[in-house]
Amino acid sequence: MSTTAVAPLTIEDAELLVATARRAAEDAGVTVSVTVLDAGGHLLAFRRDDRAVLISGETSTRKAYTALQLNAPTADLVDAVQPGGLFHTLPTALDRPLLFIAGGVPVHRDGRLIGAIGVGGGAPEQDHGFATAAVAALA
Repeated sequence: MSTTAVAPLTIEDAELLVATARRAAEDAGVTVSVTVLDAGGHLLAFRRDDRAVLISGETSTRKAYTALQLNAPTADLVDAVQPGGLFHTLPTALDRPLLFIAGGVPVHRDGRLIGAIGVGGGAPEQDHGFATAAVAALA
């Protein structure tokens, strides 16, 4: 059996993700915080603008963590945590709380999960758009 190595998410990749999300947000007139995690959940890059709401940094980190742990955009998971939803009890079952608000997007390379980006500070739909634009820049 052979395995194919997949290049990990690098610091350069993380910096590109942050810069792209930040530019997209600035173009929309929004101030955001951006967090990028590698596949192991380790912080690779983080940016919080002094004009952003203080909690936006924690929000972006938890969005990235949620997208990474569940390997899905957080925007796709909102209904799953509602009463009767697939993940209704999951947020209390993990050591680190998850955040099911749009703005967290997993990052894949060659079909494998290599990290995640989280954006916080704008409306959830805006944050999702900024994160998605950043991931598209890696392609």
